[in-house]
Amino acid sequence: MATIKDVALRAGVSVTTVSHVVNDTRHVSAKGRERVEQAIRELGYVPNAMARSLKSNTTSTLGMLIPNSSNPYFAEIVRIVEDRCFGAGYTLVLCNTDDEPRRQSVYLQVLAERRIDGLIVVSTGAGEDDSLVTQLHGLRIPTVLVDREIADPACDLVETAHMQGGLLAVRHLLSLGHRRIACIGGPVGVMPSEQRIEGWRMALAEAGASSQPQGAGADALLWRGGFTSQGGYEAMHAILRTEQAPSAVFVCNDLMAIGALRAAHESGVHVPDDLSIVGFDDIELSAYTSPPLTTVAQPKERIGALAVDMLLERVGGKRRDARKVVLQPELRVRASTARHASFREAPAPSPSDAAAAADTRKPRKP
Repeated sequence: MATIKDVALRAGVSVTTVSHVVNDTRHVSAKGRERVEQAIRELGYVPNAMARSLKSNTTSTLGMLIPNSSNPYFAEIVRIVEDRCFGAGYTLVLCNTDDEPRRQSVYLQVLAERRIDGLIVVSTGAGEDDSLVTQLHGLRIPTVLVDREIADPACDLVETAHMQGGLLAVRHLLSLGHRRIACIGGPVGVMPSEQRIEGWRMALAEAGASSQPQGAGADALLWRGGFTSQGGYEAMHAILRTEQAPSAVFVCNDLMAIGALRAAHESGVHVPDDLSIVGFDDIELSAYTSPPLTTVAQPKERIGALAVDMLLERVGGKRRDARKVVLQPELRVRASTARHASFREAPAPSPSDAAAAADTRKPRKP
């Protein structure tokens, strides 16, 4: 592998001159710069990024932690973040924590050792917020939290109004005449899931319905699916085995909703004629399920772009105070929801039925 000395020898200049060309730290004559750049191309010289970062105290590298790389929602966010980073001249280093607090801690240390300029974190949400806050304070790296809030006033935050999303989903089902509405939530303690579930409870309470049918225990209509398609599949099978199956289900993410759709199909339950289903996230796949999934859309483009822009503000020293941005979700109505059977319009009477009805209304002669 060629060294900076090899380049200097080939170009007939000093090592210092090569360094100034590579790092753009001092004016070099056009003729000298051309000789150096030609020598770099001929030798295939690659500058030492670590050495350059030590001089400039920056690496033009950002880190990102996500809890589950197999979830399409996070994959779509990563794509947006990466595009934004590339456009700003930064490289993104991605780590998947697999929702494991220990792995999250190890990756944070690894990223710090790589001297990243800033960090975007979607936390594991597994009850380890205190240790995460302590570690972030120790690393002293500008940080933006995405999707999952932790109790750290020093970090920026970009998230969706999850409870409002739950309200939107369940109000939609209530407007279609559904009253017995179940919920498939995510892991216990993960704040986006808990907030979406709270939106479900609030919407039912507004309508005078309940998550606790008479004679049942607390939240008898709540199941957990772990934010995975398998979890949604198993939860839906459990729901359909109950004595009084609901007429609609609010599922707290699209991945679980896809599993729920398959379970309904296997059980001979027709969606939406027999059962309406609403998801959450609006991943790209949700428009291609059978039937296409009604879902609550998170503004992923804005989330990803804001996360990068806010981080670069802190990295560039343009802002010191932490900033919190909560974006509003939108309902995407597709074909997985329909009016409840008892709420559907009665068919128009046939001409013969209308004539018979008119005949019964005629006054009879005494």
